[in-house]
Amino acid sequence: MQYAARGLHGQTVEVIAQRILSGQLAEGATLDLVALQAEFDVSLTSLREALKVLAAKGMVDARPRRGTFVRPRADWSLLDGDVLRWQFARQAQPSLLADLHELRTIVEPGAASLAATRATEADLSTLDEALAGMAAAGRDTAAAVAADLAFHRALLASTHNELLVRMEIVIETGLAERDRMVHRALHGDDPVPSHAAVVAAIRQRDPDGAAAAMRELLHKAMRDLEKSRETRS
Repeated sequence: MQYAARGLHGQTVEVIAQRILSGQLAEGATLDLVALQAEFDVSLTSLREALKVLAAKGMVDARPRRGTFVRPRADWSLLDGDVLRWQFARQAQPSLLADLHELRTIVEPGAASLAATRATEADLSTLDEALAGMAAAGRDTAAAVAADLAFHRALLASTHNELLVRMEIVIETGLAERDRMVHRALHGDDPVPSHAAVVAAIRQRDPDGAAAAMRELLHKAMRDLEKSRETRS
């Protein structure tokens, strides 16, 4: 479940999460709840409620006689949308983007192949709407990102596999950051043809063609990311 940060409670969650992710609060470190309570000017109950959010994501735990401490990174819910978002909020980490690309390369060609055998007319209409949104976005970065996210969400939904559909939380969080980086730097790039090729293969009920088109789309996505980095450097 993604956490919507609101008010002082939300700020407390976000700040502690960032300290853990940055290593300021190292793995195994015990949190000084009294000091944190004074720093954030919150009640102990409110602080503990904030820590429950992080505990649910595997980042902290509490034990008798030990107190509240930071759990090892291996225990963190790294596929959680908030944990991903918090990491991208720190910086667009090349290693994190590379991991995301590898994940997408494994998941999305298979999803496209499955969609070619299962997509309904309603699914195809949703994919077409996403393509139309890309075409209409032009130089509007926010609109371009929203249309791209809509496309990949619709692709996963077209598989009619509940577990694949849930991958949207992972893919969308990183994809949104990647898209913002690329669209800010490469305004002249047209994303429609590469995405349209995937939809065409799905509409033709061609699983191999859909997977191949998605792999080419992902290769292009990585090339665009590399170009955007060169442009900014």
